[in-house]
Amino acid sequence: MKNLLFLLLFTPAIAFANQGNPSLDAISIALGAGDAEGLSKYFADNVEISIQDKEQTYNKAKATEVIRNFFGSNQPKSFTQVHKGTSRENSDQYCIGNLTGTAGNYRVYLYLKVSGSTVSIQEIRFDKE
Repeated sequence: MKNLLFLLLFTPAIAFANQGNPSLDAISIALGAGDAEGLSKYFADNVEISIQDKEQTYNKAKATEVIRNFFGSNQPKSFTQVHKGTSRENSDQYCIGNLTGTAGNYRVYLYLKVSGSTVSIQEIRFDKE
């Protein structure tokens, strides 16, 4: 009886804790599809982009163009999340994943600013493996 009560009380909590972040899921789908416009929906007003040691901060419109050019020269085939978490200081999130593309494989690092129910990409890095 105690086991049944335990399951009834904690199963909803476990199910809720394991729900994915819809924004992060949409970002992952956009990365895997090479969809710069879909990804740009989540860009902050200014985004730090690093591609192979070339690092710069861009406004949202220029960041979209930079990502579109990157996807144009390296069409993604897939993106898989390897690790994700939440920063200790606040509710900001990060994600590390692998992007497989026509010009090679990249390790992708995302830093996401969380403000209420809004998630915005502050930083995105592409390091060739």
